[in-house]
Amino acid sequence: MENIKLLTVKDLAKITNHRSGEVKFGEKIITIPSSDNGWEFLAKCDANFVVFGIPEDIGVKANHGRPGTASAYENALKSLVNIQHNKFCKGSNLLILGELNVEKEMKEAKELKIHLKEDKKRLFQIVEKIDKEVSHIIHQIIKVGKIPIIIGGGHNNAYGNIKGLALAKGKPVNAINFDAHTDFRILEGRHSGNGFSYAFEEGFLKKYFIFGLHESFISKSVFNTIKELDNRVKYVSYEDIEVRKNKTFDTQLESALQFIKQEPFGIELDLDAIPNIYSSAMTLSGFSVNQAREYIHFFGKHKNASYLHICEGAPELDETNNNHLTGKLIAYLITDFMKSKTL
Repeated sequence: MENIKLLTVKDLAKITNHRSGEVKFGEKIITIPSSDNGWEFLAKCDANFVVFGIPEDIGVKANHGRPGTASAYENALKSLVNIQHNKFCKGSNLLILGELNVEKEMKEAKELKIHLKEDKKRLFQIVEKIDKEVSHIIHQIIKVGKIPIIIGGGHNNAYGNIKGLALAKGKPVNAINFDAHTDFRILEGRHSGNGFSYAFEEGFLKKYFIFGLHESFISKSVFNTIKELDNRVKYVSYEDIEVRKNKTFDTQLESALQFIKQEPFGIELDLDAIPNIYSSAMTLSGFSVNQAREYIHFFGKHKNASYLHICEGAPELDETNNNHLTGKLIAYLITDFMKSKTL
C-alpha cells in the first residue's frame, strides 16, 4: 500500500461533526491501523465496501477538458462521514482506504501544456502510470472479497477499474456506463476519453453498455466502430428516452442488465451526465439526480455488480457557497449502492 495515503482515525475525527443524540457515519466507519498489514486487515474486517479516492485531473487535461476533478474525493468524504448511521445504512459496513498518492504527478502535469506535442505525450504517460496503480489496488480489494467504491478523478480511471476487476476474476468483464459520452475514442494515448476502448482493445472488457449517450457528442467514426461491434458494445441515447420518448428509462435499465449480467460487471457513473453538476464537461440537459440514484440501485442489487465508480465531479469549479453539494450528491450515490446490496 506504499502509493496509498491511508485515511487515519485522526483524519476521520477532524471531518466528522459530532452531535449529541446522533451517531454519524464517521463514528462507525473503519480505517486501517498504521500498525497492521493493510491487505490482511482489509480481508479480515467486517466491512463489505471499500472507498478509494483518486484525486487527479490529469486524464481530463490530456483529453482537452477542464481540470478540477481532483477535488471530488475530499469533497465527497466530508459529506459521507456526516450522514446518519442507522438501520438503513451502517457506517460500520464501510472501510475508507484513503487516496492514491498522485501529488508528484499532479505537480508535473500542472506545468505541461496540452497543445505542445511532447507535453501531451508526457500527459499520456502519466495517465498510464496511474492506470497501473489503480488496476493493482482494485485487483487487491476484490481479491480479498470486498467491493470497491472509487471516487475520481477523471473517467480515465475506468480503465484501471475494469482491468483490476478482470485480473481479480481471471477473465474479461463487463461494464455499464451512465454517461453523456462513450469514452470509446481512438487509441491515441491514454486520457479520460478512451478508458473503455483501451480496456476493450486489451481484452479486459468483454461487453460494454453506454446508458444515456447524448447524440450530439458521438463522432461518426466512434459511432461506426460501435455499430461494427454491436454484439459487444451497445448504447441507448438520452434523446431516445427523454426527448423522442421512443423508449422508457425503466425498460432500458432492464435491457442493459440483460446485456451485461452474465459476467461480473462494473457500474460507472459520470457526473457530467446530470444537469448543473459541476464537472469537466458540465451539461444543462440530461438525466435527473433521482434517475442517477435509481440507476445505481437497479444495477447495484445484481449479484454480479462488482464495483461502483463515480467520476468527473469538479466541485472546485463551483465558486458559489454551495460547492459542498457535489460531495453531498456523491454521498447519496455511495449509500444508494450500499443499500442496494443490503436492503
